[in-house]
Amino acid sequence: MPFNPTPLIKSLRPHQWTKNLLLFAGLIFSHHLLSLVLLGKVVVAFAIFCLLSGAIYIINDLVDLKNDQQHPLKRQRPIAAGKIKPGTAKLAAVALLTISLLVSFVLEPEFSLVCFGYSGLMINYSLYLKRIAILDVIIIAMGFVLRAVAGAVVIDVVVSPWLLVCTLFLSLFLVLSKRRHELVLLGAEANHHRHSLSQYSNHLLDQMIAVSAGATLIAYSLYTLAPRTTDLVGSKALIVTIPFVIFGVFRYLYLVYEDNQGGAPEIAVFSDKPLVIDVVLWVAVVVAVLYVS
Repeated sequence: MPFNPTPLIKSLRPHQWTKNLLLFAGLIFSHHLLSLVLLGKVVVAFAIFCLLSGAIYIINDLVDLKNDQQHPLKRQRPIAAGKIKPGTAKLAAVALLTISLLVSFVLEPEFSLVCFGYSGLMINYSLYLKRIAILDVIIIAMGFVLRAVAGAVVIDVVVSPWLLVCTLFLSLFLVLSKRRHELVLLGAEANHHRHSLSQYSNHLLDQMIAVSAGATLIAYSLYTLAPRTTDLVGSKALIVTIPFVIFGVFRYLYLVYEDNQGGAPEIAVFSDKPLVIDVVLWVAVVVAVLYVS
């Protein structure tokens, strides 16, 4: 019987690779978007992170195999559904990790250090750390920050600390919203699917979501007005992008609380037309301010 690669590809969760677009932040905000050489390096780095994160997803699915088989949605994942044997999945994860880390070193040694750090952090998260409430969401958020750092390191540019802070708070906001969705969806069975959920409550998550949402808006606003940012842009024009960020955060809150979404941020963001339009306009205005004005 010929090998069917489709289940293995699905286990890499290609729909979540949009998270790796953060690697392009350093390229865009450092005024290097028009450099074909640097753009090429970031594209390769993006591909490496897709393979790297895909390997982590496989490891996570192997660790959570029994719990996923009882989950109303995760039971459909290829490994939980029995479409891929655990042994095959382990070999694929090791191969992908090895290849992506070796290629990352060839591309840029310092970039490979970030890749190693990301891999180590996420593997430990899958094995142990995700059982600890609050630490679990912070680690996932740090994974997003490392993506932004990786995108800067691979082209040897410095990313504003404010941009890293914005990434941290925005990712916390999204992850906490996902935890709330899981808690609401699974109800009394939540503890059987994710251990840390037993340590959360809707009230606690609502408080942390509100804090991270507010922190995201404040951090981004301060970033647009930071001296280094205004020096780079040549003016305070980036401030005109703040309304798009406000709408994006508020619209996502609407989706979480009124439309019962938030379980899959990568889907919610790209399936809601108002939010998609807002993101496209934000990108367009940012590029116009940085490269046209």
